[in-house]
Amino acid sequence: MAWLDKLKLKKGLVQSLNEAGFVAPKEIQQKTLARINGGQDLIAVGPKGCGKTTTYILATLNKFNYTPDGVPKVLILVPDKEKVEKVIAKIGQLNKNKTLSIVPLFAAPGMEAQMNALADGADIVVATPDRARAIYLKLGLDVNKIELLVIDDAELMVKQGLQLPVTELADSIPKCQHLVFTEVLHERLNKMITPFMRQPATVEVEEIGEPQYDMHSQLLYLLPNFGTKVNLLNLFMQDEDLFTKVVLFVNTRPTAEKLYKSLRDRRCTAALLNPWFFEMDGFTSLHEFKNAATRVLIVVNDGEQELDLKEIPFLIHFELPTEKETYIGRMIKDSPDDENETMAITFATDIELSLVKKVEQATGQKIPFGELPENLIVEKERTLADVAEKKAAKAKADDDAPGAAFHEKKASNAKTYNYRAGVKAKMNKDKKH
Repeated sequence: MAWLDKLKLKKGLVQSLNEAGFVAPKEIQQKTLARINGGQDLIAVGPKGCGKTTTYILATLNKFNYTPDGVPKVLILVPDKEKVEKVIAKIGQLNKNKTLSIVPLFAAPGMEAQMNALADGADIVVATPDRARAIYLKLGLDVNKIELLVIDDAELMVKQGLQLPVTELADSIPKCQHLVFTEVLHERLNKMITPFMRQPATVEVEEIGEPQYDMHSQLLYLLPNFGTKVNLLNLFMQDEDLFTKVVLFVNTRPTAEKLYKSLRDRRCTAALLNPWFFEMDGFTSLHEFKNAATRVLIVVNDGEQELDLKEIPFLIHFELPTEKETYIGRMIKDSPDDENETMAITFATDIELSLVKKVEQATGQKIPFGELPENLIVEKERTLADVAEKKAAKAKADDDAPGAAFHEKKASNAKTYNYRAGVKAKMNKDKKH
């Protein structure tokens, strides 16, 4: 009865929950469903598995107190086809109203079939933002009667660069309630949703359990971009007395090469583990590095590597590995009696915070934030406009400096107009005779 008494769900929906094994509402459902049912815009922040998807599906199904008319009332945006299918399966599990029409939209060869499905009638649309926008621009998706817009896994949409279709769809809907579900809330995500959210309530659920491991001391530095990460690393490495030995983890070889060059340009002794170019300094093992005068060893993240990190005073993750288990394995002390003082430092941008949350959830420990140095140079975020301006400047420079092969056009080729297609075809025909 907890669902019915506390959250004012319809009896048919409560029956579906009980049949599906949902005995009682989770924390995120207790904190959000009443607000959603009241019509308030909402931002819900919580880790994977906390019940975000079930929450908005319950809110969606609870809205249909009337016979559906086949015109979209709910638009649910998710990052990819796999999530579209998961959401539709979950709706099917909880939905007792078999007259509801639910249409999926995702990238697939041709969109005519999806447009036809919408034309046949759709009450709930579950879509990826890019496909929904494409069909909307072809006048195949009617958003005029949308009452509820749900944006799930919003942090992944920012990571995948889907902000434009999300905001365009939101702006196209005349008036509706907005729900945003995300693992983390950061500046780029706020920038995407702020223009269309109306005085939203923000609800956060952490679900971090008891500490699972005895781990090294950790610090997290939140930075705006790659360039500022490089600046902070170079700033730290100026202190030769403190940072005597550092293992620096990155995700790719190009990043390793950039940091190798940046550090050595500043006379910091750096090397690579198993270097891939002959001219690069490197070692084949951690043992060699420990016994050398080199201060920094750059390691490309590889989950299959077994690294002996004992007696290394600093571990710096310039980038978090994609698998949280790789990071956690490096953080666990060899034994509770391990007296080696190792400090683990992580650099993260806002789009990497979801990985940090996964680590915290798995270990049961929050990673404290480090305070950025006052003399840190923060690089400006490069926008699309900056890139376009740079390209335009380069193109102009190329035009202003013609090569040695440059010559004036012949008079016959110096036209300043274009031929119509029919005229051009006739000219080509005449040339052949």
